[in-house]
Amino acid sequence: MRNFRPNSETLYLDSCALMPGGVNSPVRAFKGMEMIPLMVEKGKGDTIWDVDGHSYIDFCQSWGSLILGHAPKLIVEKASEQLAKGTSFGIATPYEKNLAEIIVRHLPSIEKLRFVSSGTEATMTAIRLARGFTGKQVIVKFNGHYHGHSDSLLIKAGSGVTHLPEASSKGVPEELVKLTVSLPFNDLETCRDFLRSHEDIAAVLLEPVAGNIGVVPAKREFLEMLREETAKKGIVLIFDEVITGFRVGLKGAQGYYGIVPDMTCLGKVIGGGFPAAAFGGRAEIMDQVAPLGAVYQGGTLSGNPLAMCAGYETLKTIEKPGFYTFMEEMLEGFLGPIRKKIEQKDLPIALQSAGSMFTLFFGLKKVDSKEDLATMNEERFKHFFRYLFDRGVYLSPSAYEAHFISSAHSDENLQKAQHLILDYLDTF
Repeated sequence: MRNFRPNSETLYLDSCALMPGGVNSPVRAFKGMEMIPLMVEKGKGDTIWDVDGHSYIDFCQSWGSLILGHAPKLIVEKASEQLAKGTSFGIATPYEKNLAEIIVRHLPSIEKLRFVSSGTEATMTAIRLARGFTGKQVIVKFNGHYHGHSDSLLIKAGSGVTHLPEASSKGVPEELVKLTVSLPFNDLETCRDFLRSHEDIAAVLLEPVAGNIGVVPAKREFLEMLREETAKKGIVLIFDEVITGFRVGLKGAQGYYGIVPDMTCLGKVIGGGFPAAAFGGRAEIMDQVAPLGAVYQGGTLSGNPLAMCAGYETLKTIEKPGFYTFMEEMLEGFLGPIRKKIEQKDLPIALQSAGSMFTLFFGLKKVDSKEDLATMNEERFKHFFRYLFDRGVYLSPSAYEAHFISSAHSDENLQKAQHLILDYLDTF
């Protein structure tokens, strides 16, 4: 029945006349899946419903933002209370301070922070700040790591631009391409040699657990090398934890690895389902931001009170003892039998996970970098995605993305999805 979605098709085609591709973010168009995209009407807990009334167990969870699931009662209540008081002021509110306190308490790399509205804003401003602080120009990033759509960072990026060449978009000036160097992720020797041989580097920016080429954790020794080499030269080490911050653990990926970067970018979870992000770091760096310093950043909706209230209540919930143990046990209970079958049948599938996020890479045994994806079987993923979609299970609609569970995923729905995946593996 999910192949019959007349309302979705009509809505999508009407939207195409009004918006490029009918969507407001490219991967939502399901272009790689060759099907009418999902058009969602509502969500609750671990389930979403499309405009045709079909339900889906959701393993995208707004690309990892909804760690408590869709429309959790507490968040709805607190946001509704604030809604009645006002949706936006463009003026400082107490809620910004409340959320900032809880973030600073758990992330030792952040002494001060600034709220913005998206991960793109956070990373864009972080590199501007790094350049202003160091007086240098060159930014080092890593192949396949996606840090939003700002010009300087759309170089060999991941997510929806994985297939595009050197500059991952038209309209990116060549001058900016020259100021951004993209190196192979987890290649310790190549990256160390580059850092040691260049004096014009302002910042090194990376996802400590890549999430936009699928889940690809950094090797511990790789991060240790980056921390050591950047510290020697006064290069600002920036962790993009827009996905992993408060997703893989209360202290993020930096807490898992025991690495303290100079700056951190956050998003997704900290907004509690609303648009919110942040960049923060050492006070001496952050004090270069206006109004204290000469690095400018501003935004009318930055620190939006609805987002701050929702984010604060979310973080208060997930900092309770046992939350992350519960999430990790839930994911392992879900993935364990799948991993076992892959091993028993010696299937060409790499199942990789971190915290409460996971990816199945078809056609591969292990993924450490974007270069490893050259032989990935995208057609098999497309078949897998559509197989699950037709049976009421929704994954992130790209072979190059992470999938997520929330604390709202029920045992019943996890078992249903698990059995469907196990049945699919039997078709190999």
